[in-house]
Amino acid sequence: MFAILQSAGWPIYFLLIASVIALALIIERSLSLRTQRILPRTLLAEVIHVHRSGKVNNEVVEKLEQNSPLGRVLAAGLRNVNAPREVMKEAIEEAGHAAAHELERFLTTLGTIASLATLMGLFGTVVGMIEIFGAQNSSGANPAQLAHGISVALYNTAFGILIAMPTIFFYRHFSALINEFIVQMEQQAVKFVDIVHGNRSEALR
Repeated sequence: MFAILQSAGWPIYFLLIASVIALALIIERSLSLRTQRILPRTLLAEVIHVHRSGKVNNEVVEKLEQNSPLGRVLAAGLRNVNAPREVMKEAIEEAGHAAAHELERFLTTLGTIASLATLMGLFGTVVGMIEIFGAQNSSGANPAQLAHGISVALYNTAFGILIAMPTIFFYRHFSALINEFIVQMEQQAVKFVDIVHGNRSEALR
């Protein structure tokens, strides 16, 4: 492995740093963006039960906020449960935007690494080409320098592509997953608003 790094030259170290950061972000997002962590299956039913039982208080709302991103959205609804429908929806939308922003954490960095990896590989290729041209002199080519230049060019190109491909895949995967979570949170929040104000409408009849 060390021999490969030597053959790839100093530009490869930028790619190694980028690969370590990308791997750490992929692992972190994979652990954080689990369905049960974002959208607990029974949470909406539990919140509806608490609301109908009249046991809503600050302690319950604070505990709900700490539960999950969906919990924070529903907690915003509970805080405004006695407000008009539009006010309640606006509070839920604001909480939803904050939750979406949290879910998208580190995605920009991951996308940036995916884009930069190929450019860093290209930079290493250029460095290798410079060494190849530098190997030429009036008496001919320096075989050792020529071979090293070719190694630098090829290894950096290969490493850049190797890092970019999985990083782009996971960036797009996480983006699609977050969009799906946001849609499901919106659907559950709308259902909660409809139930709260539907019950209120029925009580006023």
